[in-house]
Order: sequence, then C-alpha cells, then structure tokens
Amino acid sequence: MRLLIVQHAGDYREAVQRLAEGGAETYYAQKYSVNTIAEIAKRVEDVTVLCFCTATAYNQVLPNGVRAIGAGFQSQLNTKHLINIIEAQNPNHLILRTSLPHILKCVVNKKIRTLAIFAESFQRKTLRKRAKYYFLSRLLNQNPIEWIANHNLNSCLSLQQIGVNPEKIIPWDWPPVITPESFPEKRLRRHEPPWHLLYVGILSEAKGIGDTLEAIAYLKAQGLSINLKIAGIGETEYFVKKAETRQIQDSVDFLGLVSHHEVMQLMKNADLIIIPSRHTYPEGLPVTLYEALCTRTPIVASDHPMFNQVLQHQSNALIFPSGNSLALAACIETLVANPELYQTLSTAASATWERLQIPVKWGDLIQRWLNNSPDDRQWLFDHRLASGRYNSYPPVEQ
Repeated sequence: MRLLIVQHAGDYREAVQRLAEGGAETYYAQKYSVNTIAEIAKRVEDVTVLCFCTATAYNQVLPNGVRAIGAGFQSQLNTKHLINIIEAQNPNHLILRTSLPHILKCVVNKKIRTLAIFAESFQRKTLRKRAKYYFLSRLLNQNPIEWIANHNLNSCLSLQQIGVNPEKIIPWDWPPVITPESFPEKRLRRHEPPWHLLYVGILSEAKGIGDTLEAIAYLKAQGLSINLKIAGIGETEYFVKKAETRQIQDSVDFLGLVSHHEVMQLMKNADLIIIPSRHTYPEGLPVTLYEALCTRTPIVASDHPMFNQVLQHQSNALIFPSGNSLALAACIETLVANPELYQTLSTAASATWERLQIPVKWGDLIQRWLNNSPDDRQWLFDHRLASGRYNSYPPVEQ
C-alpha cells in the first residue's frame, strides 16, 4: 500500500521534530495525529504526508518512517506543481484534507481510492458559492472518493446541503484529551476588574478579530476595564496597528502562537472566551469551543451557522449577530454585570460538551478505512450520516 496524505496547512516535518525534542503541542491532539500516521507507517509499504504551506520546500523520510514533503508555498498555491507531486508519489490510497477542486479532479481522473477528511463548513449564501459547491459536490460524489468525513455534525449537514450524498458522509471528532471533569465550575469574580477576555485562533477579519477590537474600544470608552489576550497568528501587524489606532493597545495583548498547554491555562484564568467568527469564515466546529466548555469558562460567540447546534443564547453562551461589534460589547457588558447568568453558563458547559461527543474518532476512521475488512466496512457504513443515529440533532441553517 502506498498511502499519500494531502493537507493544506500544518507542517508535518516540523511537528515531528518539535515533539521528538520534547517540544509542546501547538494545537489540540497534535501529538495524537502525528503518532497515528507514524503507527500506520509501521505496517504499510509507504506513507507520505504532503503539506502545501511550509517555510521551505523539502522531501525527506523522517526517523518515524513517514516521508514528509513540503511544497514551500506561503501565499499563492501552484496547483499544477501540487498535482505533479501527487502523481510522482503514485499513491494507491489517498487521504485528502483539503477540498481544492483541482486536487479532487486529479484524484477522480487517476481513480485513486480516497478518504476525504475535512474540518470546514460549506455555506451557500451567495450565487458564487452555490455554483462553486455544486461542482464540488459532483466531484465528491464520484466513485474514487469513497467517504467524505467532516468535523462534527453541523459541518456534515452542510455537505449534505450542497448536494453531497449523505450515504458517503461520516461525522468525526478528536478523542477527548481533556474533559470538564478536570475543571471546577466558575463564579463571577467579586474583586475589582479588569475583566480578562481571551480569543484563540487565526487572526483575520473573517474570524471577527476586528469586531472584537471595536467592541473593546467601545467598552473602554464606556469606562469598563477590559484586558483582551489574543493567542494565535495571522494578520498580526494589521491588528496591532488597528488597536493602536483605536487607542486600546494598553488593553490588548497579542501573544502570538502559544502551546496547547498554555492555551488551557489562559482559558482557565480568563473570565470570558470570545468566539466571534463571521459567517464568511468556513468554520467546522472550532476546537476553541470544546476547550472553553472543558474549562467551564463562559462563552460569548457570534451567531455563525455552525454554532447553532451547540450554543443557545443565555442557556450555555451569550450570542451576538456576526459582525456587530456593539452587540458583542453589549454581551460582554451584560455578562460581567450578572453573576447569576455567569454561573448558569458555566454550569451548562459540561452537559453541552457531552452533547458534542461524536463516536467516530479521527484515527479510528483512518485505520478502519485502510484495513478495509468486512467488519471495518460495516463499521463505516453504520456511522454514516444517513444511518439514522444523528437524527436527534437540529438541522443546520444555510
């Protein structure tokens, strides 16, 4: 078996080297995913991980037996070059972690047995998106694409909405590295502010960072003492300048990329966690949400369609209209002034986390597909979206 794993971001070589040297995980379940691929390499002829976005181009076999290829792209992708790399590896099994149409066409034309594993949503709110996803669904429904897995249920329902056959869709999740059992419920602090807010994720307008900074500026003008910590990378320089322009640089700390352990400490110490994604961002179900629920820290989130299965206003979070910074500020102001509501949200976190758990875990999904025994094929069939086991969940909004 010659297995090729194709992914847009995430440098597999860098992660393997860092973890082997005792370095920290930079995101949830990173060590689990790295080790899962290494275990597969022990029992098949060849395993290669192709990463599009890497600091440099490289092609080498790592000490764990996995060949790592970095395409060296940092902005614009050269799809022709990527297809040439894929063809040069001559895989007979392929795990596709990107929905790029050119790559899908290559897979379909070459008739390579493929498992697609996504962590994104597919929303049809514009004519352009509807056209794009119409053609995407036709590709995904082709025979070489045997299964299409997506992170959690709402993302899978969005695949069905764009026309992907629900008989081929499987919801998946990471195994729980942490649980709410590790953290106590929270009460609103009684001592003097500042109130500590936390954002974790990519720094971009689509993720709502600009809206969050505007909300902080408004709250500061109203006399509310706020400290916002931002953990993540992206358009950092742009948002640093925006904070300076709004004269809130003393209220915002840009932490850059931090380890997963540090993220959990930041969440534990925060008063609120902000998840402000705009509808234009193709959220799957952000790990930040899981982690916030585990630490039982109250959440203020946008009304992104991928959150509607999970979060209900004043029940387990406060929800504001996406892109509305004043509404975001109002939610923050309400929550830090209402100890009873604050405790209600913290108390509800554990049950919310429990409802999110999906039986299919990332590594098991891959192992079952590769094994391909009658029992394994039946297991995959039993966990497909059309199996009926997910019927109790509410439908996704488009």
